[in-house]
Amino acid sequence: MRVLVTGGAGFIGSHITEGLLSEGHDVVVLDNLEPYYDVGIKRRNIEVCRDLGGDSYTAVDGSILDEELVAEVFDEHDVEFVYHQAAQAGVRASVEAPKRVHEINTTGLLDLLEVAADAGVERFVHASSSSVYGRDEYLPYDEDHPTNPRSPYGVTKLTAEHYCNVWSDLFDLPCVNLRYFTVYGPRMRPNMAISNFVSRCLNGDPPVIYGDGKQTRDFTYVDDIVEANLALLDTDAADVETMNIGSTGNITITDLAQYVVDETGADVEIVYDDAQEADARHTHSDVSKARELIDYRPTTSIREGVSKFIDWYRQNRDWYEPLVLDS
Repeated sequence: MRVLVTGGAGFIGSHITEGLLSEGHDVVVLDNLEPYYDVGIKRRNIEVCRDLGGDSYTAVDGSILDEELVAEVFDEHDVEFVYHQAAQAGVRASVEAPKRVHEINTTGLLDLLEVAADAGVERFVHASSSSVYGRDEYLPYDEDHPTNPRSPYGVTKLTAEHYCNVWSDLFDLPCVNLRYFTVYGPRMRPNMAISNFVSRCLNGDPPVIYGDGKQTRDFTYVDDIVEANLALLDTDAADVETMNIGSTGNITITDLAQYVVDETGADVEIVYDDAQEADARHTHSDVSKARELIDYRPTTSIREGVSKFIDWYRQNRDWYEPLVLDS
């Protein structure tokens, strides 16, 4: 299969790319190395994938907003399948720069859909987010839960889902929206809670929690995200669907921070600061639909995954930690 992964130099995109290459697929990555965080991590991701894939791997430096370049990539590489991971991430960042987030997450997706439909790709998989739900009316979230996003980021992801559904109906482009629940793991973005907590604890600094710490998150280990995405290579797995992809469990942010303190052996006390605007109070996924359609069965619990990440962090501290601390 000839696969395009947009945002393939990023955290999730690079892990999906590794999975595809390991299964013998040809992968072209389109990524403009947006400096939302230190691009050294993204360059490292490219090196890892290039070493694994050899001639089966191509990295194209460019933006999904460059319509001419996008068309060239589809044409030159005869793209059959698309994993659209490129996005401007960050709920809080979207509050500060909503127009930029809209341009990338909505207009950029629309450009890709137009080209993908013309190219007749077999499936277009869009990385959506649990941020589309907003305030919880009940937990866990199933796909029928009302969608009332609290941030511009959540609005863009929900809008993108609607565009995918419309393109499926109007242009016969099979689209699947995967609603990720807070993904973490090796090479993760340094400005996320888990990486920040681990970095601070290993350097003798206390983890800082914004809010009272009673808010909960459904953290999903990246290997489970990859398995869900690769299952969609089976064209009989799902056609036009929207599915939650989470861990099925959740944890309070205080319990998470304390677990990191205990696992790292840091002699520190948790610090609390003012809550951040636009953050959801709770997230918790119901993955029954994904289990039924693609046999999605997450295997990594939150505590197990955090322990794995701490071990990985220690082993890769020489290159990863300076980039985390500088971001």
